[in-house]
Parts: sequence; structure tokens; C-alpha cells
Amino acid sequence: MSDASNPRDFDAMLAQARHLLSQTRNDEAYAAYVKILNLAPLNRTVLHELGAFAYADGYRSAARTVYAQIVRNWPDDVAGRVNLGLIFYEDGDLAAARTHFEAVLKIDPASADAHRGLGRIFCDAGDSENADWHWRKSFAEQAVVPQRYRGKEPAIPVLLLVSTKGGNIPTHNILDDRVFAVTALYAEYYRPNFPLPPHTIIFNAIGDADFCPDALDAAERIVDRAGTKIINAPALVHTTGRAANAARLADVPGVRAPHIKELRRADIDGTKDMKFPLLLRSKGFHTGQHFVRVESTEELRAAAAELPGDILLAIEYLDARGSDGMARKYRVMYIGGELYPIHLAISAGWKVHYFTADMAENAAYREEERKFLEDMAMALGAPAVAALTRIGEKLGLDYCGIDFALDHDGRVIVFEANATMVINPPPPEPIWDYRRAPIARALNAARELLR
Repeated sequence: MSDASNPRDFDAMLAQARHLLSQTRNDEAYAAYVKILNLAPLNRTVLHELGAFAYADGYRSAARTVYAQIVRNWPDDVAGRVNLGLIFYEDGDLAAARTHFEAVLKIDPASADAHRGLGRIFCDAGDSENADWHWRKSFAEQAVVPQRYRGKEPAIPVLLLVSTKGGNIPTHNILDDRVFAVTALYAEYYRPNFPLPPHTIIFNAIGDADFCPDALDAAERIVDRAGTKIINAPALVHTTGRAANAARLADVPGVRAPHIKELRRADIDGTKDMKFPLLLRSKGFHTGQHFVRVESTEELRAAAAELPGDILLAIEYLDARGSDGMARKYRVMYIGGELYPIHLAISAGWKVHYFTADMAENAAYREEERKFLEDMAMALGAPAVAALTRIGEKLGLDYCGIDFALDHDGRVIVFEANATMVINPPPPEPIWDYRRAPIARALNAARELLR
């Protein structure tokens, strides 16, 4: 019987777990790591490897538990705190994330990862002064950050263009670190006199035209200099701001796009030509952040006073409720010229997101989503699918997504159409098994763009 307290047995067990992981036998690898931890629950090396493995495979809750155990037992473990802070940030718990990043800086004031994390948090809060200070600290030398590569075969070297401010395409589910050797380049801080890292393809992950115009300008210069294959040309992304998209998609057959007006704070009463209720949001935010519905001029002024940013978007409210009174939001990806259904979220509220919708609690809603994922044309109707294809063609991007609803005439109501859409694998519970194959097809299509 193996005994993890015996160094020779421990080394053999760990070598076996790593071998299984290298062979992509993930279930067996996970079981092997858990077996080691059952025998040696406070082995820091194993905890770090298991945390990284769980995070890379999408088991975020398990990764958070592992990193929390590391931090609890070794409070000065910088990598553990950084990774735990990152997961809290991605889960939207900015206060917890900030606590860990600030703790790291007390241990290592020069930690680029902690400065980067705080830069993101201050960006999200609209505190550009503090955000910029942390970003500059994180790029004391150069704005190039190589990512870990776990593969055994020769890698596909990818140059990933990102913005420090955020507004980037979430790529961790696309860029498998056993296939792609990724170097992230933060476009705003790149120094033109430095050579570009080795790469065969550039993936421009800067996706939010409203939030990242300076980063997109810098990315255009980088792409022009590189002269290599590019996914999502920055010049095309530049044209996909919310207001610009709504204007150019309004004339697409089969599409209803809301009228969107950009308002400076001094002109907040300039919505006289728009009807209430209307939607008000800060530019450059997603997942419902800084986004409200207002019913009157008085509510508009009060909401505007609370929202960050110099320019706000006043958006025509298009009712997306079905005959049952529930609001529906579909997501499809447009990848390499093809449509891929991703999810359907059904909710009683007007602000619909998959993570806040009623899908887990309602089997009938999941069945409706299953039908959409398995036969999009049957679920939506051929005219709606044709309209979605026209939207994708209009955007012209290699990788982008469309969030939408259908009106009572079967027309596509566009909520959002841009590159920042995420493809998240479903949770491990069996009730989500119907989502796995459609999600895998979309992720594989995205990966094929890079080969």
C-alpha cells in the first residue's frame, strides 16, 4: 500500500497524477490528486497543482476551496493569495478580491499580479487615477506577460492583445494551455521599441469599443507592425460600440435595434425625444453593471447622478417578454462565419442574465433551452436565423456574439452584439448535460480559428 508519508511513495503518486494530467485523463488525475491529499492534506505543492488544475478545467468552486485552504494555512503564500483574489474578482466579489491583493502587496510590494488585480478593481469602480497607478506599477519593465504552458507537444504560439482597463474577451476556456503557448500583451503600455514576442497568430481579445478605444488604437499599431494573421482585427472591433451598432443594425431585415442616445452629464435632459420607460447605463460595462431602468425624468436625473462615467447611454426599452410574461434572452456566437447557440435565459425581471435567471430551479425552462440548443432553426424560426446571420456578417468579426430576444412577430430584438461574449462550460451537475455538446462545439470552433 502506498504511503504519502514515505518520500518515495509520495514522489511516485505525484508523478502518476501528473502523468494522468498530461494525458488529459482529467477524471483519473483529479482522483489521484485527491488520494494524495487524503493521505497528506497539507502538502502545499499538491494543493497548488490541484488548484491550478481545477481552475483550468472550469471547476472554479473547487479551485477557490483549494486556494482558500492554502491561504488559511500559509497566509504569506503569494501565489495562493493572488489566485484566490483572481477567482473572487471573476466571481464579482470585489471586496474579497481587494483584500487578498492588498495582503499580497504587504508581503511583496512589487507583485505585478497584485497590482494588476487592483488595477482591474479600481477600473471597475471608475477610479481611473488609482487604476492607472497600479497598472504602471505592474508594468515596471514591459507590458508582456507569458502565460503558463502545460503541453508536451510543440505549442502554437499566440500573441494575445488585451487592455488593462478590461473589456476583453474571456479566453481562458478557448486558449487551452496544453495546445497554445500564450503571451499576453497589454496594448496601452506596449513600447514600440521592444520586439514583439514570438508568435504565429495574433488574437485581439480587446472587445469593448466603448470602454477601450485607446487600447484598440494601440492594437491597430501592433497588428500593422506584426504583419501576421489576426483574429478580430482591431479596426473592425472599433465599430462595435453599443450606439454605433444599434444605428447600423436597425436597417438589417428581420432585426429590431433600440434607439440609443449618448448623453453627457450636462445634457442629461436631452431625452425628450425618447419615451419612458427607458434604460440608462454607463458605457463600457457588462453583466448588468451600472445599468438601470427609469420611468420618469426625475428618476433619470437621480439614476444619472449615481452612475459612473462622463457619457451615459439612454436606450429605448424594447419589451422582450413572451406571452407568459417572462423575459427571454438568447445568446448565439458567430465564429468563423457560423452561428453557434450558447444559451437561453428566462427570467421574470427585465434585466436577464444566465447566472441570475431561473434556469436551475425550473425544468420546463431547461427543456425550452435544450430545444433551442439542439435545433436553433426550429426554436427561433428560419427568418430569425437568417437575421442573426446578417448581423454576424455586418459585424465582420471572426469571433463575436449576439444577445437577443424575439418579438411577437419573430423579429430579432438586439440587446448586444460584439466580441466580448463569453462561452462558459456548464456546471458539473447532471441537469446541465444537455448544454455540454453545444458549448463544446462553439469552443472547438473558436480554437480552430487559431490553428
